[in-house]
Amino acid sequence: MTAPPPGSRPRRADVRNIVIIAHVDHGKTTLVDAMLKQAGVFRANQEVVECVLDSDAQERERGITILAKNCAVPWQGLRINIVDTPGHADFGGEVERVMRMADGALLLVDAFEGPLPQTRFVTRQAIAAGLKLVLLVNKIDKPGSEPERVPDRIFDLCVELGAADWQLDFPVLYGAGRLGVMHPDLETARRLLSAPPAERSLAPLFATIRDQIPGPVVERDAPLALQCSNIDHNDFVGRMAIGRIVSGRIRAGQAVAVVAHGGGEPRRGRVLQLHRFAGLGREEVAEAEAGDIVVVTGLEGIGISDTICDPERPRALPPIPIDEPTIRMTFAVSTSPLAGRDGKPLQSRELRARLAREAERNVALRVAETESADAFEVAGRGVLHLAVLIEAMRREGSEFQVGPPRVIFREGAGGERLEPIELAVIDVPEAQASKVMALMLARRAELLTMDSARGMQHLEFTIPARGLLGLRNQLLTATSGEATLHTMFHGYGPYRGELAARSNGAIIADGPGEVVAYALWKLQDRGVFFVDVGDPLYEGMVVGEHNKDNDLIVNLTKEKRLTNIRAAGADEAIRLTPPRRFSLEEALEYIRPDELVEVTPRAIRLRKAVLAESERRRLARQAP
Repeated sequence: MTAPPPGSRPRRADVRNIVIIAHVDHGKTTLVDAMLKQAGVFRANQEVVECVLDSDAQERERGITILAKNCAVPWQGLRINIVDTPGHADFGGEVERVMRMADGALLLVDAFEGPLPQTRFVTRQAIAAGLKLVLLVNKIDKPGSEPERVPDRIFDLCVELGAADWQLDFPVLYGAGRLGVMHPDLETARRLLSAPPAERSLAPLFATIRDQIPGPVVERDAPLALQCSNIDHNDFVGRMAIGRIVSGRIRAGQAVAVVAHGGGEPRRGRVLQLHRFAGLGREEVAEAEAGDIVVVTGLEGIGISDTICDPERPRALPPIPIDEPTIRMTFAVSTSPLAGRDGKPLQSRELRARLAREAERNVALRVAETESADAFEVAGRGVLHLAVLIEAMRREGSEFQVGPPRVIFREGAGGERLEPIELAVIDVPEAQASKVMALMLARRAELLTMDSARGMQHLEFTIPARGLLGLRNQLLTATSGEATLHTMFHGYGPYRGELAARSNGAIIADGPGEVVAYALWKLQDRGVFFVDVGDPLYEGMVVGEHNKDNDLIVNLTKEKRLTNIRAAGADEAIRLTPPRRFSLEEALEYIRPDELVEVTPRAIRLRKAVLAESERRRLARQAP
C-alpha cells in the first residue's frame, strides 16, 4: 500500500522536520557538520571537532553513528529540525523509531558505491512513513565515482519498494558534504568543489528543504497528542521524553496524561520543563505547538512509543513498529576465579536492572529471564548491536560473562523451521572472487547477482544469519583485506541445513598462575596463543587455538628446571610469536557453544563454561 500524498491540510511555514538516512559511511554526520557551520550555529573562531553529533566515545572510536540524535539549524527565518540516524544495519531500530518525527528525508548515497543494503532498508522505512524524499548524491569527488548513474538506480529501488508517484518525483542534488557543497546541477557542483571555500555553499540544499519538503500539519485546536520517540536522562530532572507534537499545544507546568503504547489506564502527570532544539543544544520555551519537536521533563516512567495527551481526552497514537531481533546471547554473573580484580562483578539484581534500563531506551532489544537466576537472555539485531551494549557496560566498570550468539528460529505456517536470512553484498577484485564464492557457498549462501565493473566483482548473496558469524575475518584473510562486506536483514526463510563449526580445538590452561615465557615457547608449535607473558591464568581458561580438532590441556606456568651444572653450549634463545588478540565482536563470533567470553573493564578473556576438566569429562560421558 502506497503512502498518501501530503494533501492540502494547513501546514506550518516556519518549521521543517527532516531525517537524514543513508548506508553506513556515506556521509550523514559529516553533512550535518557542514549544515550547522553554514547556518551560523558555530562562532567564526570556534573550534569544532569533526562529526560533532557523534559525541559518544564508542561512536568516535568505531567511526559510526550508533544513536539517533536531534539538532536544529536556522535558515532565513526557517527552523529546520534534523534527526541524524545510524547507517549500520544492527541499529535499524534507531531509524524506525524516529521516522514519525519527520515530514521529509534526505537520502544520501555515495557516488562511488551507489545504493547498498542499508540504503534499501532506510528507503523502505521512509517510503512506508510517507516521507518526501530528497536524493543527495554525495562524495562526487571520489576517484572512479559515477554520480550520474545514482538517480536512476534509486528510482528503480523506490519503484521496487512500492513508492507512490509523488515520492518518485524526488529532487536530486550533487556534491560533497565534507566540503559543504550541494547543487542540483552536477557540473556546477564539480566546479564548486575546486572553488575557494568562501564560494562553496549548501544554500541550494536549504532552499530545496524549504520548497520541496512540506511543513508539519497544523492542528492547534485539536487535543494534545505527543508521541515519545527517544529518551534522554539528566541527573537533575530525571527522564526526558523527546518527540514530535502531532496535535494541540503543550506548556510548561501543564497537567497531562501518559498512555503506554501497550494500552492500560492513563497515568496523570505534570510537565516540569519544556525545551526545543536550537543548534546542538536546547532552549527552554514556555509553549510549543503541533509540528514542533520538543523535550519534555517531569514525567517519570515514560517510555518510547508512549503518548503524552490531554488528561480530559486521552488517546494513544499507534505504536511505533519495530522489526523483531534475530540474534540472542546469554548475559550472566561472572563465575571467573579472577572476578573482582579489574572492576565490580555485577550481581544478578544489578545485571537485571542494567539490562532493563537498556531495554527501555533501546527499542530493538529484548531481555528475558532464564532458568538460572544469574543469567538473562538478551536478543538484538546483530552481534554489533549487542557488542555495543557489552562494551558500554564494561566501560562502566562492570564484570560479567556472555555466551556465544545464537540465531532466533521461528516456526512457519506449515510447521517448518524458519531462520533469519541476511542479504550480503560483497565487492572484491576479480582475481579474488573465487575465494569469496567458496567461502560463501560453504556457509549455505545462495548467489543472487554477479556483476563486473572497473576490475571489481560485485556479488550479492542471501545467507543464513548463522553463516555471518566469523565470516568477516575469514573474508578479509582470504582476500588479503581487499573485500568489502555489507549486510542487511532480508527476512525469514526455510532452514538451510547444518553449518560447519569451528574446525580447531581450544588450548586450555590446567590451573592458576601467570604465563611463563619458557612454557609458552615450548608449546608454540601446538597452535596459536591468545595470551602473553605475565597474563593471569585459571583452570578452564581458553589460552589458544589448537592445530588439531581436539581440545588440549596445557601448563603455561612451568618454568625451566635449573641445576648447578652449567651446560656446555649457550642457553637457548626464547623467541615468542606475538599473541592473537581478539576484539569484543571477534571473541563473540569465535567461541563455541561450550565456551564463554569473560568481560572486564581491562580484559576480554575466553573460557570454558565448565572450568574443571574432570567435570567437563563427566558431562561429556553423560551426553547422548
